[in-house]
Formats: sequence, structure tokens, C-alpha cells
Amino acid sequence: MSNGVDMTTLRRFIGQIEREPSAANRDVSVVATWRGGLASEVTFASGERPLHAAADGHAGGMTMLLASLAACEVELVAVRAALLGVRVQTLTVEATGDFDLHRYLGLGGDLGAGYDKISYTVRLKTDDATPDQLDALHRACERDSPVGESLRRGVPLTVRFEAS
Repeated sequence: MSNGVDMTTLRRFIGQIEREPSAANRDVSVVATWRGGLASEVTFASGERPLHAAADGHAGGMTMLLASLAACEVELVAVRAALLGVRVQTLTVEATGDFDLHRYLGLGGDLGAGYDKISYTVRLKTDDATPDQLDALHRACERDSPVGESLRRGVPLTVRFEAS
């Protein structure tokens, strides 16, 4: 174990991907079901516990997007630090974003319905990281984060609307 990461399992998985690149492919699926008012319950095809959104103090969709980015960065840094042999003492990611509600509420407006900008700060304290290791972790955040990269490149989005 390194930083709570099971290195034997991780290295085995990396080896599998090196031998069989298609093992790295992921097909993620979630379903959000309206529970009244603004509340939804999100279930995962992979079997994780349901997540509740915008109800009883739970975050709404826009906040969960930032939460997904921050959580992905924590995972990325923890895994990469473990692979580099860096012991993490503390690791936090603070993500912020600005958006306007005009279009969401059907009031028109020139701004898009999503975030105008998103930024985040990674705060990492280690026992023993070298400048080169810290640089490698910084570069990983800039280019290797699945959520960050999805936001950066603007993944194509297809909408099907089925009503009865």
C-alpha cells in the first residue's frame, strides 16, 4: 500500500492494460430519477450506492460537476504520487466556477447555461517529494485528468428526448 493505494492491484492492472490496451476502456452509465421538487437520485450501473442531488442539503448538478472534477484530481494525484513513490501527508483540491441562471430559467440571455469558467487549486503536502516529482504531478493535473480533459476539450454531447 502506498497512500492507501493497493500497489499490487494497480501494477497488475497497469500490466494488463500494457498487454491488452482495450482493458483501459470504460463505459460509464448513470441514471438520475426525479424525486420531487428539485431532488434527484442518481444510480450507477456499476452498483455504487445511490447519490442524492439537490435535496435535503445535497449538492445540485452544477456543484456535482465541480465535485467530480475535484474528486478526479484527488484520485489522479494519489495514484500518480504512489506510482512515483511520493508519500502524501495531505491532499485537497478546491474547485470554483461561475455560471449565470438566465438560460436555465428560460429567461434568455447572452451567456451560456453552463460554467463560464472553472478553476481549481491542488494543495499537496508530502514527506519527501523532489521538485521533479512535484512537476510530474502538476503536469498530470494539467493533461491527464479524465474529468479535467473532458471539460477542457468539450466532449461532444448528444441529447435524445423521449416523452410519452
